[in-house]
Amino acid sequence: MPDDRVRMSRDQSAVPVAEASQVGEARRAAAEMAGRLGMDEARTGEVAIAVTEITGNLVKHATRGEIILCPVEVSGHRGIEILGLDHGPGITNVAECLRDGYSNGGTLGTGLGAISRLADEFDIHSVPGLGTAVLARLWVRAPAESSRTRPVEIGTVCVPATGQTACGDAWAIAQLPERCLIMVADGLGHGPAATEASRAAVESFRSNLDRSLGAMIEAADLALRHTRGAALAVADISAAARSVRYVGVGNIAGTILSPTTRRGMVSHNGTVGWEIRKIQEFQYSLPEAALVVLHSDGVSSHWDLDGYPGLTRRDPSLVAGVLYRDCRKERDDATVVVARLASGNQAEMPHSTTT
Repeated sequence: MPDDRVRMSRDQSAVPVAEASQVGEARRAAAEMAGRLGMDEARTGEVAIAVTEITGNLVKHATRGEIILCPVEVSGHRGIEILGLDHGPGITNVAECLRDGYSNGGTLGTGLGAISRLADEFDIHSVPGLGTAVLARLWVRAPAESSRTRPVEIGTVCVPATGQTACGDAWAIAQLPERCLIMVADGLGHGPAATEASRAAVESFRSNLDRSLGAMIEAADLALRHTRGAALAVADISAAARSVRYVGVGNIAGTILSPTTRRGMVSHNGTVGWEIRKIQEFQYSLPEAALVVLHSDGVSSHWDLDGYPGLTRRDPSLVAGVLYRDCRKERDDATVVVARLASGNQAEMPHSTTT
C-alpha cells in the first residue's frame, strides 16, 4: 500500500506572469490551492494578498516572471508555499525594500513589507542585473518552531516545458525519523505519456520505502514496463550519519555542494522500465552546510552558484527556484530538488571547486 508520508510534485502549479491579466490567474490558482488545504476564508484572503503583491511586483519590475505554488506539510501541519521568480533589475538593498514607504516604482512601497508580515516564513534573494526570488509560506495553522523542524530541509520546483500543460518529470519526498528519501524521475519525451511514466515511478517509490535503494529501482523497473520508461534517481540522506546514499539510472544529475567542494554523484546509463545496465549504490559524506541537488536534464548541468552571493545560506526553495529560473531549458520539463541538513544551514559557502 502506498505510504501517506510521501510528498509529491503532482500538486505543484506554475503561472507565468508577464502582464496584469495574469495577476488574477495566479491569485485564483493560489486561492483554490488554499481551499483544498483547508484554509478558512480569512487565511485564504491573506494568501491571495501575498500572491497579488508578488505578482504585482513581477508585472511592474520584471522582464520575465513566474509564480510557483506548492502545498507543504510539516508534522501534520499544512500550508502553501509561494515562490516568485523574475528576470529583472534586481534589488541593490533588500533591507531597504522591506521597509514600508520605500518604492522605486512610484507606488506606496508596502509590497515586500506586507508579504513578510503576512507570511509565517519569508525569504528573499536578489542580485542586481540578474533578478529576484521571493519565498513566502503561509500555514493553515502555524506549527510551533519545535514541530516545524525536520532533519532535512527541502526545496523543489517541477515545471513542464514551455507550451506543455502536462509535466513528464516528477519528484517525491519521504521525511522519516533521522533520514529523508528523495526521488526524481524524468519520463522519456514530453506530454501525457512521459507523465504516465513519472507518476508510475512515484507510486512505486511510495510503495517501497522500506526497501534498499537498489531494490527500489528494481521495483520501479517492473512498475514502468507498461510505460515508455524514465530516468530515475533516489537519494537517502541521513542526518545522524551525515551522509547520502544514492542510486541513479539515466540522466538525473546529483551534486553535493559544500563550502569547499562540488562533487557529482554517479548515475549509470539506462532507462528504468526498458533497459537497466547496472544498479549500483554509492555513499557520500555530507560536509557541514552542504547542499544536495538533484535535477532532471531540463536544467543545465553547468550551473554555478558563485555568482549569487549569499544564496547558499537561503531557504532551499530559493536555491531551487534560482537554479530553475537561470538554468532551465525552455523546450524540456524541468525539475530541481535541493536538500540540506537542518543543523548545517547557517554557514556561508565560499567559492566552490570541482572534484
